[in-house]
Amino acid sequence: MTVPANSLPSDQIGRAILLTLVTIIVFGIQDAVSKMLVQTYSPFLITMMRYWGFAAFALFMVARQAPLRQALVSRAPGWQVLRGVLLIADIWFFALALQTVPLGELQAIVIVYPLLVTLFAIPILGEKVGVFRFAAVGAGFLGALIIMRPGGIPLDWGVAYALASAAFYAIYIVITRKVSSVDSAATSLTYIAVVGLVLSSCVGVFFWEPMAWGDFALVVVIMATTCAGHGVMVYALTMAPASVLQPFNYFSLPWAIILSIVVFGHWIDAISLLGASVIVAAGLVVMWRERARKVKVVKEEAVPGHE
Repeated sequence: MTVPANSLPSDQIGRAILLTLVTIIVFGIQDAVSKMLVQTYSPFLITMMRYWGFAAFALFMVARQAPLRQALVSRAPGWQVLRGVLLIADIWFFALALQTVPLGELQAIVIVYPLLVTLFAIPILGEKVGVFRFAAVGAGFLGALIIMRPGGIPLDWGVAYALASAAFYAIYIVITRKVSSVDSAATSLTYIAVVGLVLSSCVGVFFWEPMAWGDFALVVVIMATTCAGHGVMVYALTMAPASVLQPFNYFSLPWAIILSIVVFGHWIDAISLLGASVIVAAGLVVMWRERARKVKVVKEEAVPGHE
């Protein structure tokens, strides 16, 4: 049973929000280090080694709760395998985009994924989307077009990879909602760990090459931040519902801009920043409307005799 946010102690929610921000900081550092490495090594190689760290963490967490063989038992194995494929595809395309797209602009593009979730939920989950949310989604896409305008970031394959990453991640989230009603969180985590580990290794091994010790140390940093980021995120979710913490994920945009300036010396231009702000505002509106709709449904179900 989910505990309502308003029944949780305010200090507990505050700690959960702080941990969410720490998670974003850790993952932002991971993205910056990954961007350094993909300038020299194949994104498929770096993704494989990154996924080794994630799979080790995920399988360790699952094994603490139940035997892995039991966790692999699913009522929707096809959907679970598809989730694993979508997540590794998201990471592949994000790594490919890191080669050419600056961190700030890249984060500004991929944060359209909550808007894509709204659209993909219509055919996959059968959700109904009103005019208000459709308008917010349209505004968000307008923000993306502002970033990709002539004279903005170069319209190369990197931008296409960024959009593909956002699309794959959005579909992954929608399907995760679908399987959450029939499978446990442990089962879902096991499938994305195993499927992603197999796929990333099967592809990444063909791009293997000798690595300098300094670069290998950076790979270790990626693995460590993967485990640390997911660990902190899991802990934060035990203290507050995801619906409360989700809006704070947009902190990833200013943090990516800061890292882009400090680490790579690249400043995002004012017009692109405006487009990114439009995307964030649209995403927050969509989240607010979805939360309001869920509260309305809960209240209607609580009315005696309501059908």
